[in-house]
Amino acid sequence: MNKIEQLTFPWSKPNNSSFDDFYFEKNNFSILDNLKGREDLVIYGSSKVGKSFLLQSLCNYFSEAKKSSLYIPLKELNNYGTGILDDLEKLNLVCIDDLELIAGVNKWETAIFNLINDCLLSNCRIVFCSNINPSLISFKLDDLFSRIQKINQMEVHPVKSDNLTEAVRFFADLRSINIGDKEIAYLLNHSRRNMGDLVNHINQLDKLSMQLKRKITIPLIKKVTEN
Repeated sequence: MNKIEQLTFPWSKPNNSSFDDFYFEKNNFSILDNLKGREDLVIYGSSKVGKSFLLQSLCNYFSEAKKSSLYIPLKELNNYGTGILDDLEKLNLVCIDDLELIAGVNKWETAIFNLINDCLLSNCRIVFCSNINPSLISFKLDDLFSRIQKINQMEVHPVKSDNLTEAVRFFADLRSINIGDKEIAYLLNHSRRNMGDLVNHINQLDKLSMQLKRKITIPLIKKVTEN
């Protein structure tokens, strides 16, 4: 296998994910503290609440501290064998996304179990992410289920409906995107009310407004949300 520092994958290209760019509500404050801590962790929650963004932000957080890390989305591993996990315990941090997807796949369950054990021995930190509560994942390997249950687990809560306007404004201001309150209200009423879709729409609107050299208006929002 290649040396750890030489590992490159299609999904591991540099990104700008940062904890500073995530809208943390009070019920998610403790997640940030735990992500910045030292213990192994499993974060879980519904789709499009920002779990993958948090894992990538954690890798960048380690990089800023001159520590090695790797983000691995299991849904992208169709063309890879379990050998991709070999020697990862030599890193300072391994982030594994989509944990629930390997349930029932013996070779991957065994590989993840072995990785956890290797990381325990080497003091490599390992952080998992799942779309469902880890206690509900139907692993065939009892030892893996037991190992996962011993790791601290925290739910990433979706942004509350009452705070979505503030969250969208927070993201728009971060990107210096000029959008009015009336337009935000329209967007919230004509889009799925989760941050994943809302952020995607804001990015699309920003790109489209620059291409057309127009400010973000309700007609422009209609073009994005109705496609």
